[in-house]
Amino acid sequence: MSDASAAVGLGAEGATTTKAPVPLRLEFAGEWHDLPTDRPFIIGREGDLEIDDNLYLHRHFLELQYREGLWWLANVGVRLAATVSSAGGAVQSWLSPGARMPLVFERTVIVFTAGPVTYELSLHTEEAPYEVSRQVEMSMSGETTVMPASFTPLQKQLMVALAEPMLRREGVSMNELPSSSAAAKRLGWTMSKFNRKLDNVCDKLDRMGVQGLRGGAGKLATNRRARLVEYAVTSQVVTRADLPLLDDESLRDQPDTDAD
Repeated sequence: MSDASAAVGLGAEGATTTKAPVPLRLEFAGEWHDLPTDRPFIIGREGDLEIDDNLYLHRHFLELQYREGLWWLANVGVRLAATVSSAGGAVQSWLSPGARMPLVFERTVIVFTAGPVTYELSLHTEEAPYEVSRQVEMSMSGETTVMPASFTPLQKQLMVALAEPMLRREGVSMNELPSSSAAAKRLGWTMSKFNRKLDNVCDKLDRMGVQGLRGGAGKLATNRRARLVEYAVTSQVVTRADLPLLDDESLRDQPDTDAD
């Protein structure tokens, strides 16, 4: 019997017992998939779940497999990374090419960007090894604050403008991010103001240890914006409740300082 089909242990009297595989369901764009436990499940431009014909997306990008009594998520691509968050964004990981991790919560959200398009899918199980404490649930609901950095209203306004398509989604899991010029126009900002604010937000998150926001060879502004949206949405730095910030007239009259 393979470890993909069952986990073997000892019963109360030392007899060998077999634990049935834990069911896992995947939701993408309103469609549900029951994952097989006897073989890997491939996600990408091709595979068991064909995400899109987006040429920026790997043919085989993510792999889900049940082994050793756990579900594992692996990044089998060579260039793209994914943001994996659990428990309403309380736990977050950056899954780089070649890395794998166990899925230990009842619900896991995966967000990734290929070219100009950002995708989201979710994984659901009723038999998770871990659960989220009440303290963490309270912190993610806004009852308490555990964010290691705070953001000014203008910085949050910038993040909301970039994440607006994802925040307004209604059962759709792919959204094109607005360009810098479109987001600046939405806010009524000049491009120089927008770029300065974007630099400030990315620098602040980089100092917090958030990966993928620093400029450098091969890292274009589009990728930086996409990574910022991934982090802001999955960590609930911005939520649908923040959408009114986009039309807040009081912010348009707020003094523009480098601290913002």
